[in-house]
Amino acid sequence: MSARNETPHKVIQALGKKKCNGSWEASTENLTMDQVKSIAEDQKGRLTGKSLYARCREVMGTCVGMRVRVEGLEPKVALKEMSEGAFNEHFS
Repeated sequence: MSARNETPHKVIQALGKKKCNGSWEASTENLTMDQVKSIAEDQKGRLTGKSLYARCREVMGTCVGMRVRVEGLEPKVALKEMSEGAFNEHFS
C-alpha cells in the first residue's frame, strides 16, 4: 500500500476500499468527477498541475494504473472526453 499522503492512497480512500482490482475485467471501482476534484484539491501541493483542471488530469492518470474508472469510463477515455469538453461544467 502506498504512503498515506500519496495520490493512490487518496484514490483508495475515496473509494472506501482497501485495494483495487488488478484487471479492467474485474474492475468495479468508479470515481465521480467530484471525487477526482476533491483528491486534486487535497493533493494540490504534491501535484504539478497549476490549475484544478490540470491536477484532475493527473489524478485521472493515476487511475489508469490503478484500474479505477472515472464517471463509468476507463480513465484514458475520460481524459480524451475531458479534452473535448465533456466535463467543462465541473471547471467553470
